[in-house]
Amino acid sequence: MIDPGTIAAVYIALFVGHQLADHWIQTQPQADHKGCDPDHGGGRHEHCSTWRSRWYCAKHVATYGATQLVVLALVALVTELTISPAGFAAGMAVNLVTHFIADRRAPLRWLADRTGSGRFWQLGTPRADRDDNPSLGTGAYALDQSWHYAWLLVAAILITI
Repeated sequence: MIDPGTIAAVYIALFVGHQLADHWIQTQPQADHKGCDPDHGGGRHEHCSTWRSRWYCAKHVATYGATQLVVLALVALVTELTISPAGFAAGMAVNLVTHFIADRRAPLRWLADRTGSGRFWQLGTPRADRDDNPSLGTGAYALDQSWHYAWLLVAAILITI
């Protein structure tokens, strides 16, 4: 059986790495160009289907994973946590692939629309031709972050196996 404390320690490390990478480490060009928001620009970004936007997303996911690796290594060092290479590889693969999917934006919007959360996705989104203040307090952001947190738990469990 896996020690619940080990899962918790790994989850916390991944979560802290997630927060740092998504909000401090990610560059503005990565944030601006990594996704494909179907509501922006009449339903289509000019860069949605280009390799350029995928490249920005891949660069973000690479720095995201590296940040989590540093935090996890620090936690492993101070707690003498032992992680198997296979578990680490499996957990990080799930973590990084699901992060890439979410940060492309269109896949999560598609999922939100099909699960009855489409209106929630749009909550707080600035309205066209209005002087609304964009903020992190949108439904899209909340759904994005909850997606990430759920997959971080799956990754933590896989890492500790």
